[in-house]
Formats: sequence, structure tokens, C-alpha cells
Amino acid sequence: MVDQHCHGVLRAGPGRTSFEGYLTEAHVPSGPDGGSDGGRGSCAPFSYFDTQLGFAVRRWCAPVLGLEPHCRPEAYLERRAELGTGEVTGRLLRAGGISAFLVDTGLPGPLLTPGELAETSAGEAHEIVRLERLAERAADAARDTHAFLGEVAEGIREAARTARGFKSVVAYRCGLDVEPSPPGASRVHASADRWLSTRAAGGRLSDPVLERHLLWAAVRTGLPLQLHTGFGDPDLRLDHCDPLLLTDFVRATAPYGTPLVLLHCYPYHRGAGYLAAAFPHVYADFGLTLSHTGARAHAVLAELLELTPFGKLLFSTDAYGLPELYLVGAQLFREAMTRLTSEWVGRGAWSRSDAESVTAMIAGGTARRLYGL
Repeated sequence: MVDQHCHGVLRAGPGRTSFEGYLTEAHVPSGPDGGSDGGRGSCAPFSYFDTQLGFAVRRWCAPVLGLEPHCRPEAYLERRAELGTGEVTGRLLRAGGISAFLVDTGLPGPLLTPGELAETSAGEAHEIVRLERLAERAADAARDTHAFLGEVAEGIREAARTARGFKSVVAYRCGLDVEPSPPGASRVHASADRWLSTRAAGGRLSDPVLERHLLWAAVRTGLPLQLHTGFGDPDLRLDHCDPLLLTDFVRATAPYGTPLVLLHCYPYHRGAGYLAAAFPHVYADFGLTLSHTGARAHAVLAELLELTPFGKLLFSTDAYGLPELYLVGAQLFREAMTRLTSEWVGRGAWSRSDAESVTAMIAGGTARRLYGL
């Protein structure tokens, strides 16, 4: 299996409240004592273990740590602490059966590097470069606007030599309804000048013109460009993240043939399937979606398989922080795909050999071809 979109794993911890924070896209409040691990949260009289993802962690991860499936959350966290972070991470990553990881390195935190992730999992790992983070680092290093734009251009050229692709969170920063054409040089320079004047105060890149400049610079490299679509944390507006808003951009980039990979997509996954069906250079994945829909993952995967060409649907976990999320994502995909193909083969809609071929493509075959693994 190839996890075509994921993030790093924590080097240490976390405690209970921090752990639960990785089971949700919500901004989890701190514990009653004001610390990050003081309890379930002073404003949250419930547990994020009581979610589809929380149940899936207890179902699939507990046995790997020597516990009964569906054990109490307290018992699970106690066992986790007893084994230690290194042992837990190694066990869970190896149990996931993922042989290659494409790691978005744009998130902050004390995370394992792609090389360390590969070593711990006994697999391989490759970098996906986040465009916004690349630009923000360039802004911190540049002495003026001209130098900044030069640093961005050089950074993208250098990344294209070693990375397997690029990633953009334009959905978070200004929404997906951006103008589809590349901006002119004068507009880029003016926007960069304006943004750099706010950067000293900690301003992150959210200018639509600069976002378009980054997107087109990535498209021109020919490497796959991953685009966040659909749900995420409260930092985005979900109604601005429908992949169908990218239709004009998709049309504009078609002559380049650069693969556009729509990430997550839920609850707009059927629209993503349409774009993948209608445009040869568009692909879709379901990372994050299957993990958070848990026992209903098969229903969501079935909807993706309604229209998405089978060779253009990609497995990923979008795992971040917890090694549990890699294992859960892999197991839920296996379970959902087995359930669906068994039903379809059983009633004669698919042949068994076709079911095996489609499963292999989604699990890793298409990603290996697309990213040159």
C-alpha cells in the first residue's frame, strides 16, 4: 500500500487531552488545570473517543498493543504510556501494512522526518512540499520583494528536483474559488510587496494573487499537485472548499497535463469523482474521510466508486501526529473495499479478477505510477 498523503508522527506523548485532539478536526480546549493534558477539556463534557474515529482506534489499534478490541479509553492510554512512544509507534506503523509514505512536511511540531518515518515503519518515505510553507520560509529569509520572488522561484525549482510533488492549502487561505489564470508579473510583485509588509507581524500567506502564483509555478513543474478540498479544521470555510469550485482552474491547467490530486473531498466526494471522470489530469483520494466516517466508510467509498475512474482513485490516510491514524486508515480501507467487492462479485456485477485489479490500483498501483515510485 502507498499512503499518498500523510504527515509526520509525534516524537513523544501525547497525554489524554492532546491525544483526543488528534481524533478530531475541532480545536480542543485545554484541560481544567489550564494545561494541555489536564483532562477531557474544561468546555467539553464529552470525549472525542466517542466518535467513529475514536471507536476505530479502539477496534483496530488495541490488539496491536496487546489489549482486547474496544477496551476502555483509559486502559488503552495506560497501555500506550506503559509501552512508550517508540514501541507504540513502531508496532502501529508496521501493523498498517503501508510500504511507502508521501509526507507533506508543511505542518509544524516535533514530528518524525520522512527518513525517520521510513526507518520506523520499515518502508520508504518521500517528501511532498507545501507551497505556502515554502513561500513563508522564503519571506523570512528575503531582504526585499525582488529577493522574495526569486527565493520562491528557486525554492520550487529545487524542490522539484527531489520531492515527489507539491501540496497547497489554498482552500484554507482564501477558498477554492480563485481566478483560474496565472497572474501577471506586476500584480504578483504588488501583492508580494503588500504581504511582506505584514509578515513581520506574523501574517501568513493568504493573498489570492500569491496563491495563484504558487499554484501555477507548481503546475509548470509537471509534478503532481495535491489540493486540499472538503472538510478540515475550523480554520476553513467548508462551503469554500467544494472541489467543483476548481472547475475553471482544472480547465486552464489541462494543456499542461500536470496531475491535480483532490484530497479528502468529503462531503463533496461525488463532485470530486465527476472532475476525475471528466478531466484526464484530475485524481481523487479519500484520506481523512474514511477514518472519520469509520463504520460508515464503506458507504462513502461506494459513493466515490460510482463515478471516479478506478485508476484515478488513491488511498491515503492524512495521518498526523498519532501512528494510530495510519493503521486505522489502512484497516478501514481494507475492510470497506473487501465488503464492497465481495458484495459486487457475489451478485455478478464485478468479476473477482477485476475486483482484485481495482483494489491493487487504489491501494498503491496508481500512486506508484503517478509519483514515479
